[in-house]
Amino acid sequence: MRPTGPTDTDTSETDTAAGALAGKVAVVTGAGRGIGRCVALYLAKEGARVVVNDPGVSPDGTGQDQAPADQVVAEIAAAGGEAVASHDSVVSMEGGSRIVGAALDAWGRIDILVNNAGILRDRMFIKMNEADWDAVIAVHLKGAFACTKAAAPHMHRQRCGRIINASSSSGLVGNAAQANYGAAKSAIAGFTRVLARDLGRYGITCNAIAPMAATRLTVGMADMATKYGLVIPEPEYIAPLIAYLASEAAWNVNGQVFYVFGGSVSLAQPPVARRTIFKRDGWTVDELIEAVPTQLTQFTDNPGPPAEHLRPAFARPPATDATPAGEEAE
Repeated sequence: MRPTGPTDTDTSETDTAAGALAGKVAVVTGAGRGIGRCVALYLAKEGARVVVNDPGVSPDGTGQDQAPADQVVAEIAAAGGEAVASHDSVVSMEGGSRIVGAALDAWGRIDILVNNAGILRDRMFIKMNEADWDAVIAVHLKGAFACTKAAAPHMHRQRCGRIINASSSSGLVGNAAQANYGAAKSAIAGFTRVLARDLGRYGITCNAIAPMAATRLTVGMADMATKYGLVIPEPEYIAPLIAYLASEAAWNVNGQVFYVFGGSVSLAQPPVARRTIFKRDGWTVDELIEAVPTQLTQFTDNPGPPAEHLRPAFARPPATDATPAGEEAE
């Protein structure tokens, strides 16, 4: 028998045998393809009734196609589960309300929200424009807010709910050419931790995952991995952790971020102070010039160091015969 928590509404052996999520109602955004599709199918397999939300856009957020969401609904139905399609976009409050409303109209409640919808518009920052920034922030961050804002009052009344957000190592660690995506994903991690504090007292948990899987959005990364003899795992590996976090068994797991890569699941550590220097009467800039490199940052790496000729003179290597003094090496 699976472990249960204090918010269980039915702890019978029959429901447990039917699946970890028997009787629950879930909304999964971005569920027409990739990770979202696998999550929707897995939650249904575990007994949840699922709203499969996906407007069917291209990886950059353009276009629209109802077929992906409809196909996933058909797959769930063919396997004996219950699902309805939602083709609304998450980028507006009205869209978020309609997406959650699809669950309420079909089954009268919402127990699980998986904020998974996402697009990419990768550019090096110098070339990134406002439209690239706004579109990615709107889907990832505004979308998570819009759907959560619509779902939270119902979970609050039920005194039970599970919210799982999709973050990314691009936001938690950083990745080149993804200022928009990384900013959104970092913000989602913060959003998750704050929601955990705001909603936890009402029996609502909020956690996040930072997954890595082979999807439409990671094609470039997969090609690079293949070049070096590596393989990015399929998205099916992500779904079981989300199902666990959505279950009653995870009633006391709240405000956490998990990395998921194939069979590896890791608990992320929130940013904390690594080293500290203290001077009772405060610091001068001259003192910090001396103290910071020797006491704070001496074991850190610069993720994007400048070319040698752009460094301060005191930080450049001495000139050699190949690079005469006064000339710059490219």
